[in-house]
Amino acid sequence: MTAMTPRTRAGRREWLSLIVLTLAVVLLAVDGTVLILAIPALTADLMPTSTQVLWTGDIYSFMLAGLLVTMGNLADRIGRKKLLMIGSVGFGLASVVAAFAPNAEMLILARALLGLFGATIMPSTLSILRNTFEDPKQRASAIAVWAAGATGGAAVGPLVGGALLANFWWGSVFLINVPVMLLVVVCGITLLQESKHPEGKKIDLVSAVLSVLAIVPIVYAIKRLAGDGFDLSVAVSAVIGLGAGALFVRRQRRLEHPLVDISLFRVPAFAGAVAAETIAVFAFIGLLFFFSQYLQLVRGLGPFQAGLVELPATIASMVVIAIAGTVLTRLGRGRAIAVSMVASAFGLALLAVAEAAPGYWLLCIALSICGLGAGLSMTLSTDAVVGAVPKERAGAASSVSETAYELGVALGIAVLGSLQNVLYRARLDLPAGLPEDVRGPFHDSLATGAAIAEQAGGELAAIMEAARHAFIGSMQATSLIAAALLLVASGVAWRLIPSITERESQHDGHH
Repeated sequence: MTAMTPRTRAGRREWLSLIVLTLAVVLLAVDGTVLILAIPALTADLMPTSTQVLWTGDIYSFMLAGLLVTMGNLADRIGRKKLLMIGSVGFGLASVVAAFAPNAEMLILARALLGLFGATIMPSTLSILRNTFEDPKQRASAIAVWAAGATGGAAVGPLVGGALLANFWWGSVFLINVPVMLLVVVCGITLLQESKHPEGKKIDLVSAVLSVLAIVPIVYAIKRLAGDGFDLSVAVSAVIGLGAGALFVRRQRRLEHPLVDISLFRVPAFAGAVAAETIAVFAFIGLLFFFSQYLQLVRGLGPFQAGLVELPATIASMVVIAIAGTVLTRLGRGRAIAVSMVASAFGLALLAVAEAAPGYWLLCIALSICGLGAGLSMTLSTDAVVGAVPKERAGAASSVSETAYELGVALGIAVLGSLQNVLYRARLDLPAGLPEDVRGPFHDSLATGAAIAEQAGGELAAIMEAARHAFIGSMQATSLIAAALLLVASGVAWRLIPSITERESQHDGHH
């Protein structure tokens, strides 16, 4: 072979390494949603409060979102492959701790560790991928496969979880990580090539701490507000979060090597793509979190059947790989993202209707439209984020993009989840003379109420019915709010992100 040409086409080893990288991301995404189905079983076993249930689901995404930027920079410095291997081993060990957690506190701690190690995996995989695939067309295909791994994994999570929960105890949803991570480490060592940033810059620890302090308290404030209403702790954590955020931005502007390159946001196409991506993920994942509970607790399906009903969304989000390229060339970037978001919004509105309708046909159709729209907008906006900046800034851009994705997940579960809880409580009409040990769990959440109702046999049937009714109403309202958000995001994408055909003519004009 002659010396490396500037743009080498990927061969067999590169495509095999893509499988390893995608596997790692699939696992992260599965871990984000696999717990959703285990919540009823886990609630019955560990008896957590509703706030602890939300933390169990959320702390993982917070840690991921809070640490992604720092870990992305660490990967550039010590080597992306090395960090990926360390993270994968840690992830496997934390999974074992989660599986055998004796109480809710220990489970939350284990989930926090999973988030910590997960934060090393996500940016490493995308950076390695960008360095492995240099040919633009091949890179676009590789990113589509990687993104399908992320969205597909999130949707496959409930299916895998359902199959495990039908046969084993709830801890099994974590143990499944161990063999997959072993595979990633063994194959990764042989297949992946090490890559670093040429001038491996020092990590600014102050910025790293500020980035976590900006994200976690804000989300905590939102959850507390929903759970217990406004109080001093809500005000204090909101002030801490906003203050840390302001200091973080100020510091990034001054540093020679910032943790997040704030100047990237001056590029309208970049800012628009990041905003679009965050909102798309926010609406989609936030709803998925409650949809599984709806299928099990309202429709009375087993975990595995619930996973099957969610399958259309998975399949639709994978069809995206086949059509993303065509949609992009036909419509151009901005318009394609806008149209896919409008489709998602329509799917969500249809879902609101389907949630109260009998049968499953309408649900499946609505979910397919949601999956197609969400998968398409996430894939295209990831591509738009990278496409909006010069190649040497791709690393910085990708870390912002991944942070936006994880923030969307964390905030989606926190904000839409909390909103759903508030609406559920507002609609819940319980009889006056109900004892507190029954009223409490039902008021807390439908999941804890269902756990009590199951122990009591048929006595609480009427109360369970009222709780189901309140849950459906709150789901519908949340679906419509998410749909409205997507319409706003589609407007942002249409205005700010240029369509490729226009951009090419702009470039031609400059030459």
